[in-house]
Amino acid sequence: MNEQFEAKYDEILMDYLKHQDEAILYDCEKLTKEAMDQNIPPEEIINIHRSALEKYDKNMPDYVKKSFDVLLETMVGYGLAYLEHISLRTEQRALKSEIEQAESMQKTLLQADLPTGTELDFGVVSKAARQMSGDYYAFLDLDGKKENIGIALSDVIGKGIPAAFSISMIKYALPGIAEEHADPSYVLKMLNKVAEENINDNMFITMFYGVYQKALHRFEYASAGHEVGVFYEAKTNRFSDLYARGLPLGINKEVEYRKFEKAVAPEDVIFIMSDGVTETRTDSGFLERPELLAIFEKYMKLEAQEMADAIYEYLLKLQDFKLHDDFTLIVIKRKKEV
Repeated sequence: MNEQFEAKYDEILMDYLKHQDEAILYDCEKLTKEAMDQNIPPEEIINIHRSALEKYDKNMPDYVKKSFDVLLETMVGYGLAYLEHISLRTEQRALKSEIEQAESMQKTLLQADLPTGTELDFGVVSKAARQMSGDYYAFLDLDGKKENIGIALSDVIGKGIPAAFSISMIKYALPGIAEEHADPSYVLKMLNKVAEENINDNMFITMFYGVYQKALHRFEYASAGHEVGVFYEAKTNRFSDLYARGLPLGINKEVEYRKFEKAVAPEDVIFIMSDGVTETRTDSGFLERPELLAIFEKYMKLEAQEMADAIYEYLLKLQDFKLHDDFTLIVIKRKKEV
């Protein structure tokens, strides 16, 4: 294979030395591609060049011949570095392909349909800052009748593929635990034991879990170190925090989580979010909470999904259309009674 390459190189070089026609140099581009395809190192091309010149000029000065020794030694080092570069580039392409496959699998595995046929209107926007998201949300029909709806949002502290695996663990553990006992404090307690036994010591998971009870029009919730949710009371046109405290999942197996509750009237709205929402960055720093609530209020008359989409687009624009962290916003609005 290299003999054919050498013959082509000789032909191009001899033609150029005889005619000095720049059109001949365009053939070098094709030859370069052949050299790369055949993994011919730069130092071998120099030897081919020197050999061709010696045939062309039998009386080539000795100093010209010796100069090739310096060039050859230089290109040996360059060639080794170039081959290492090619190897790394090949590995990067393979890794990128694997990450893209993992991203596709994650989207398929973690896809969650919004509940329908209830007195609640749901909306959600979930966007990854990188290829793999560290956020996971879920909606659970706990009794099969849509009388009790579980809502979960978790955020893995740690990104990439390890975070994706941790999310998968939560996804498959959550339904069984929640259907066994709907109490949010119990659900978090059991998930905490699962996480403590299965995730790396340098990772942990924050989580907000709540249950809407249709019969009582009541929202019960608990938090494992997750971002504080927001409640909008339509009657008074006021916002309040869905205050809850607790250690993130996976730190201490014996942690207890406290349950809170909130009565939900028609047109009241619940906002559950990851820190990608609350830590929106602008030129002047992080967005303050009053500013965030003002944005929520701006779109309060919209349907839940329209509201979630509008808030996301507004916050994304504030950040010059670049997310700094995974962004998940869940909007739950009790429908107006007819």
